[in-house]
Amino acid sequence: MLCLVCLCFLCPLVVLAIPTGNFYEGGADIYDDWDICRTRGDGPDGFFQYVGGGFDPVIAAESLGGNANRAYLRGLQFAQEYSDLERRAEAIFAYARDNVRYTSDRSQFGYVEFAQNADEMLAIVDEDGVAYGDCEDYAVLLGVMYLGAGMRSAVVLAPDHAAALVYAPGYDRANRILTLDGETGWVWAEATGGNNPFGWMPEQYMGVELLAHELVDEGLVSSGPPDRPVATVSRQTGGGFVLPVSPFFLVLMLLWLLSSAGRRRRRSR
Repeated sequence: MLCLVCLCFLCPLVVLAIPTGNFYEGGADIYDDWDICRTRGDGPDGFFQYVGGGFDPVIAAESLGGNANRAYLRGLQFAQEYSDLERRAEAIFAYARDNVRYTSDRSQFGYVEFAQNADEMLAIVDEDGVAYGDCEDYAVLLGVMYLGAGMRSAVVLAPDHAAALVYAPGYDRANRILTLDGETGWVWAEATGGNNPFGWMPEQYMGVELLAHELVDEGLVSSGPPDRPVATVSRQTGGGFVLPVSPFFLVLMLLWLLSSAGRRRRRSR
């Protein structure tokens, strides 16, 4: 089940506000103590740094390198348990799929967009048994856990969606093997649906232009506690009304549509 499919469902809201993280307000947006904007994916300070048709899922670096914590260590545990890389990849995927439930940011945080880093997601899993997030949250969590497990990973953007990629050459149970920067062997990790198997790529994203960025095991340097008043962001436990696609993905869809229209006009001349 994909981001847009999930938008069609409604679920009851259980209201229990829980403060999360050290955040501060910057205009209409919320920033963390790495000065990364959590409520916007585009721009040089956005959580995906989407600028000029390229992107860098910089929020993943909050859980990598010198910032490695729960998610990276959880990946390391899977590496110790599974010596076979393919079984390891499947087990990590199943862990994220089964311990995170798809929930819109609006229903969970009250913002149309609010990205969580991988360690925040796993802190909720460890505390409550299940975490809640949307497609980019799944993608970042999987990407960090795979790096911790000694496997190469990437975040991929489609016109209305985000997912993870894992380098698993020779994996024969995927319905599509992808090429990233000229290197084949990348497998789609789509954990937003409870029944999705590792390696299943939605047909709607086959044959369309995708953006992917391979993660590296390097961390961001935190600027420390903000010199502005701390903003309290509350999390709602349980689902809520799933509202429309976030502005970030609406921008992506618009750019893809404009790009496709331009290519069609050039071909028709």
